[in-house]
Amino acid sequence: MRWSVGGGDRWRHRLASRWWRGGMALAAGALPALAFPAPSLWWLAYTALVPWLLLVRSAPGGRRAMVDGWLGGTGFLLAAHHWLMPSLHVFIVVLAALLGLLWAPWGRLAHRLLHGRPGPGRAAAALVLVPSAWLMVELVRSWEYLGGPWGLFGASQWQVPAALRMASVGGVWLVGYLLVLVNVALAVLIAVPRARAVAVAGITACGAAVGAVWAWAPVAGESGTARIAVVQPGVIHGPQPRFERSAELTRQLAGRDPDLVVWGESSVGHDLDERPGLRRELAALSRTVGADLLVNVDARRSDRPGIYKSSVLIGPDGPTGQRYDKMRLVPFGEYIPARPLLGWATSVGKAAGEDRRRGTEQVVMRLPDGLRVGPLVCFESAFPDMSRSLVRDGAQVLVVQSATSTFQQSWAPEQHASLAALRAAETWRPMVHATLTGVSAVHGPRGEPVGPRMGTDAGAATVYTVPLGQGTSPYVRTGPWIVHGAMAALLGYAGYGGLRALRRTPQRPPSRP
Repeated sequence: MRWSVGGGDRWRHRLASRWWRGGMALAAGALPALAFPAPSLWWLAYTALVPWLLLVRSAPGGRRAMVDGWLGGTGFLLAAHHWLMPSLHVFIVVLAALLGLLWAPWGRLAHRLLHGRPGPGRAAAALVLVPSAWLMVELVRSWEYLGGPWGLFGASQWQVPAALRMASVGGVWLVGYLLVLVNVALAVLIAVPRARAVAVAGITACGAAVGAVWAWAPVAGESGTARIAVVQPGVIHGPQPRFERSAELTRQLAGRDPDLVVWGESSVGHDLDERPGLRRELAALSRTVGADLLVNVDARRSDRPGIYKSSVLIGPDGPTGQRYDKMRLVPFGEYIPARPLLGWATSVGKAAGEDRRRGTEQVVMRLPDGLRVGPLVCFESAFPDMSRSLVRDGAQVLVVQSATSTFQQSWAPEQHASLAALRAAETWRPMVHATLTGVSAVHGPRGEPVGPRMGTDAGAATVYTVPLGQGTSPYVRTGPWIVHGAMAALLGYAGYGGLRALRRTPQRPPSRP
């Protein structure tokens, strides 16, 4: 008993120390990153936020809870994006600390609702509002100029069939909301005895929602198949050797009857308008395999200033005229935000020496057999709205051209490839994720894997028989409705708090003349 009391005193002393508490907040925030690839401990996501929530709840005041939220958010971003260290070095710490501030209001709200001995009403509000505030954090940091939606909590469930069904109804946002709700309920179950019935009801409601979607929500139909080949040359340094290896692998597809051959990002390093010989070589490859090629040109254009990354469709007679210029660029990797102020990042890492230029609109490409393909370039597969927009414009297959060779031995290739399952499940359209160096993968219209994945140690050309989806998913029809609901809940709570504050304001007695 003495040891137990002494141990409790030590922990209370440590929680009272801002340094110990700060370290625990960083560690608690980093824990959820293990649910993502490459560890892929997806089941951890259902409890990973509990230590962080309990720490925020124990804060002595609202200000300290905001610090705990900020430090936890910083820890999460550092753990989930640690593979950026070779490119950004110490700058990744600065970025994580700045973006981590988004979790400060979340920490304050969680503390307000869970601190002390909340009753059933306050606990029920926490089950709704704390996940809602989490979605607002994810929504804000999903803005492309703040880094984009990489590492959304719901994306950790990319290989769970029930979660993919939920994604078809409400996108990755609905999956993330339910995950946070379960974590809040568990925290209440552990630390708030007066509200355990509410916590059990919350977990039961989540299970019932998943069961209802599984039983009654519509599923993607199938409308035939398409044979799509992915060419992954492997780790080859230099644009010309990479092109030659890609061409060699493409020739091996002759006689295998693909409908489309997809090369990875930056697979062509010269502008095709300036290189007629290159155009002729690509056209000859198209004739050899009997299918169009979707290549990716990373070069300075001759018809307008600047460097673009462009998906270009090549037919047997050369470029077909169908081209998509990448619209959403990787901060620091492809451009430097506020370069006059932050341009020094090029001296401490592998930040872009020259900003790439942006495209202006998405494009749906039509193949000779009528198949409609919606191209995305690398980082863009992280944005749910882009794939949804392509499907609304008529795309039957989503194709992502990517290159993660800079991060070859990190979690990045696995994390990136996993996004294809979510985008496919959300839209009921298959997604082909083609890379230069792996991981290349294909997922069907329900998010299910199709054929073998090509890992980071592979260099090959693989033909996939891709099932085509039919119908319109609820998410494509309605969009991120759970985000709008979360906004409404938070606005309602703020309005309710404002009215209560007004009612508590004492009225001054009228002054006597």
